[in-house]
Amino acid sequence: MLVHSKKGKWAAWAVFLVLFLPLFALPLLVIVAASFATNWSGALPSGLTGSHYRAATSGDALTALTTSLVTAVTASVLALIVGGWAALAAAALRGRGRRAMDALFMLPVAVPSVVVGLAVLVAFSKPPMLLNGTRWIVIVAHTILVTAFAYQSVSAAIVRLDPAYEQAAASLGARPAHVLWKVKLPLLLPSLNAAAGLCFALSMGELSATIMLYPPDWMPLPVQIYAATDRGSLFTGSAIAVVLMGASLLVLLAVSRIRTKASYR
Repeated sequence: MLVHSKKGKWAAWAVFLVLFLPLFALPLLVIVAASFATNWSGALPSGLTGSHYRAATSGDALTALTTSLVTAVTASVLALIVGGWAALAAAALRGRGRRAMDALFMLPVAVPSVVVGLAVLVAFSKPPMLLNGTRWIVIVAHTILVTAFAYQSVSAAIVRLDPAYEQAAASLGARPAHVLWKVKLPLLLPSLNAAAGLCFALSMGELSATIMLYPPDWMPLPVQIYAATDRGSLFTGSAIAVVLMGASLLVLLAVSRIRTKASYR
């Protein structure tokens, strides 16, 4: 009742602004401002320029953006396949089997991503699965890190499904495979789209594990940002970060439109 009153709404907005502006909006605005600056010795940047964006959208930075997009899309698709299928299988389990499945897929989230990167590096540095020095070791690491979110999202959606649809299809003689492809998966499509967007966003920003694994010819954009700022090119690094944010937002908006259309089905 308090939130629905006029004073309650104003109080909620005040709390939101007090928390949102300094914690989220201000750091992002600082990065955007720095991406146009040539000097920042006072309270505000000076010497505005667009040259940092020319460097951020050409040469190595453009290659790194392409690398990040390919890695994120591939890892998201693999995570949806593995995590979604595991969630469907786990829905049929009970007791210890279900808890063991949940623990297995949530383990990469429970440990630091740098530990996952080290584990992948050790596991795939010797035959028969020699991936070290290739792009695939980065994609595998990203897939492991984001599959947990796909599994959790699809698992939560399966719990909310009304079993009457599956029961009706089965009572009409539909086989389990037909029920899965024609009834269950279409009902899960909004959750699958949401999971795809989350996996993509997490993969685009992943740095800790990536920096341990990437080969010279497969450098994702977060590593490029780290390298630029480590060399002291803070303004160029800020421009690359804005490009990363913009590319991620564009893809997430596209996924959101797909999810909205799927929700109306």
